[in-house]
Amino acid sequence: MTDTIVALASGVGRAGIAVIRISGPGVRFGLETIAGGVPAARKASLRRLKVPESEEILDEALVLFFEAPGSFTGEDVAEFHVHGGRAIIAGVIDALVTLPGFRPAGRGEYTRRAVANGRMDLTAAEGIADLVEAETGSQRRQALRQAGGALERAAIAWRERLARMLALIEAEIDFPDEEDVPALFAEVRHRAGTLLAEIDAALAGARSGERLREGAVMVIAGPPNAGKSTLLNALARRDVAIVSPIAGTTRDTLEVHLDLHGYPVTLIDTAGLRETQDVVETIGVERARASLERADLVIWLEAEDARSERPVLSGPVLRVTTKRDEGGEPAPGFDLALSAKTGVGMSSLLSRLEQLARDALEGGESALVTRARHRRELESIAHHLSLVCSADEATPVEFVAEDLRLSVRAIGRLTGQVDIDELYDVIFREFCIGK
Repeated sequence: MTDTIVALASGVGRAGIAVIRISGPGVRFGLETIAGGVPAARKASLRRLKVPESEEILDEALVLFFEAPGSFTGEDVAEFHVHGGRAIIAGVIDALVTLPGFRPAGRGEYTRRAVANGRMDLTAAEGIADLVEAETGSQRRQALRQAGGALERAAIAWRERLARMLALIEAEIDFPDEEDVPALFAEVRHRAGTLLAEIDAALAGARSGERLREGAVMVIAGPPNAGKSTLLNALARRDVAIVSPIAGTTRDTLEVHLDLHGYPVTLIDTAGLRETQDVVETIGVERARASLERADLVIWLEAEDARSERPVLSGPVLRVTTKRDEGGEPAPGFDLALSAKTGVGMSSLLSRLEQLARDALEGGESALVTRARHRRELESIAHHLSLVCSADEATPVEFVAEDLRLSVRAIGRLTGQVDIDELYDVIFREFCIGK
């Protein structure tokens, strides 16, 4: 990585302070040119930032220097804490990128360099990205665990155990005539079974982990003019959807993100379900039906006097009688009665939604698997380990060794570190030193 990258590390827009970060081999040169010298490592220093050629003063800023390899990226890194006006930010960045070897950073490039330089693994980097995107307390706690290396530590331990199994199999391949070799095969199958049970346990929590990261999906559905958009606005506490007495007003899906006591929920308003000859409304109805397919919960609304045909829904459904301004008991076959317009019954609905979100997402904070990518790699490991466990004396030992190697490579893909030389270093220590 010969380039030195430049980027605004704080939020876009006017602010009291903005942070501009640079990373790479030219950091010291950049500090000497723009800030008049390299400050002591990890100590804030007040400096005047100047345009290199004209000596025009850009700003007075706090400058920090982080020496490699003890920085976020593992390279020399500097930060300029400047006043947050747009002109100042643009002036400092422009002055930096005109220096030889400097360029604007690509999306996620600082984290990519941190992974490449061994400062963190890919799962921890994903955790940092999730931390930035976290909208609720439960998502924040999940992201902190991942950024802190929860899955990384488990993966390292699994990789070491796989390497030791592979060392035993390599011994059987290289020394087939030794008396204790048959016992090695049985030991490998036993170890593979124990590890497979752990991988399966991690996969068991995958759904809750992925759903917490993405948020539970709740779809408001029902016939036209049932009060769906009114309910969406009431739950969002703002006017998201157009509300009118004309049936078929909503012709597309509208999404709102909610925080229900720390649990993230995507609430989707849909077009009323009915047969129609209107081309645009037909598209809206089709999108509504597609939303029902991916819903964790369907909130089915009907006015008390409605006589609509309900679709067959496979997942959980909360049936709500709407437009009940006076409250009272729900109609037969319904779970709740409410009026989103007057607020009657809304507290009961919110309590039910919070409980349903908790039930759907509980366990997601402690789950090791938070992304589909994690799940795919662990499923690959589980598949190859199951083949090892089912091997018998007739199974060529080379097949067992290959399944173990493929398991190790899947862990390498999981963590972003596939290094066969490092793997064989572990095998050498296990076989030759006995560690």
